[in-house]
Amino acid sequence: MTATTHTATTQGAEGAARTYEVRTYGCQMNVHDSERLSGLLEDAGYVRAAEGDTPDVVVFNTCAVRENADNRLYGNLGHLRPIKMARKGMQIAVGGCLAQKDQGEIVRKAPWVDVVFGTHNIGSLPVLLERARIAEEAQVEIRESLETFPSTLPSRRESAYAAWVAISVGCNNTCTFCIVPSLRGKEKDRRPGDILGEVRTLVDQGVLEITLLGQNVNTYGVEFGDRLAFGKLLRACGDVEGLERVRFTSPHPAAFTDDVIAAMAETPNVMHQLHMPLQSGSDRVLKAMRRSYRSERYLGIIERVRAAMPDAAISTDIIVGFPGETEEDFQQTLDVVRQSRFANAFTFQYSIRPGTPAATMEDQVPKAVVQERYERLVALQEEISWEENKKQVGRTLEVLVAEGEGRKDDATRRLSGRAADNRLVHVAAADARPGDMVTVEVTYAAPHHLVADKVLSVRRTRAGDAWEARQAAPQRGSAVNLGMPAVGRPAPLPAEPSACSAV
Repeated sequence: MTATTHTATTQGAEGAARTYEVRTYGCQMNVHDSERLSGLLEDAGYVRAAEGDTPDVVVFNTCAVRENADNRLYGNLGHLRPIKMARKGMQIAVGGCLAQKDQGEIVRKAPWVDVVFGTHNIGSLPVLLERARIAEEAQVEIRESLETFPSTLPSRRESAYAAWVAISVGCNNTCTFCIVPSLRGKEKDRRPGDILGEVRTLVDQGVLEITLLGQNVNTYGVEFGDRLAFGKLLRACGDVEGLERVRFTSPHPAAFTDDVIAAMAETPNVMHQLHMPLQSGSDRVLKAMRRSYRSERYLGIIERVRAAMPDAAISTDIIVGFPGETEEDFQQTLDVVRQSRFANAFTFQYSIRPGTPAATMEDQVPKAVVQERYERLVALQEEISWEENKKQVGRTLEVLVAEGEGRKDDATRRLSGRAADNRLVHVAAADARPGDMVTVEVTYAAPHHLVADKVLSVRRTRAGDAWEARQAAPQRGSAVNLGMPAVGRPAPLPAEPSACSAV
């Protein structure tokens, strides 16, 4: 589009630039896609709506993984209908995994929607909005294969100090509980040079921490025939001057290789933190899930990680109540949890995902049984998390100060941020900005966070400078992300499966 076209297509009724709001559901992939959607709209001349204002364009970036995802979407669309009817020129767009799955059904159920686009063509959004405006009818465009790698698109990143960097999209696994491969497609890998180019650009902009993102990061390289590519990529990130923290999510236990453990242990800026989904500790259930590893292999990886990095913090995803799960199966999961000593675990009650093989399996576990098992698992993991966090008391940690990271204590004006191992730390009041590093001594531990009332030093950083510069810039509204915490750092998300539980 030319600059003239941008002006013409994004002006409101009184000549002002049209405003937008992106509402995000789901996993890290969707959050990253929403940054691209915001970048695309701003590149086309839209501006983000101020908080509390009614935008000219509302974009829903949807998830199809959670139970009743469609009910949530249509409920929100129904709420917007009278607002749209009363606001001339307002448009509604629906994208993401649910759009890829339901396609034209969305317009049939909600005919006031203007645009429906899929996971493979998010770059089409501005053109589709303009086409719908001119034609005065809904535009539905769902591509069955990736149109362009999302990271080549413009982006409006939510953080000045931390960023996601996608290394692949799609998934080649066939887990029976997961619909993601049919919606995101087969794995597509970016070339290492492109990834490192993006990383260097982000670091030049002030970013200190990046998270390498993929449905299954440790199969990275499958497209160009290098099964050791992910470990090499981690080591290459270690050579990027100014990059202080590297994380990744999520690896599949079946593809986890010792060269990745070595790269984590030997590359100074790769954090000693691992989020590796378990899903079940029962070999019988893992087989039914089509998870191509067994509990012995999973525990072996943890053992080798801790041998190389004794301070590693390991987290996981677990599904309770998968079809056919018996009490014996569940006890095996509890046994693996006890042996693994996870720093934390994201636990989910199995729910039917229409379109997945597990949805039609026999022996669906009664809801009351699933609930009771879930509560036992949560209680066990809470106990372990607390015990593991208590071991941190008295330790000296460097915390990257963040915004939107948990609750602040009004009485003490505590800051919040993440330690190198990704534990949430609430820090005593200090003269530090988001993006700055604070060295602290841990004084208290709770199951889900640490408290550090002893601040030893504050290190002002380029990331803090970038955050401060962003605050001084003219404000054009704030992000709206339904179903997600504030996006201040890329890390495992509470109450959502990691990377859509595709791994």
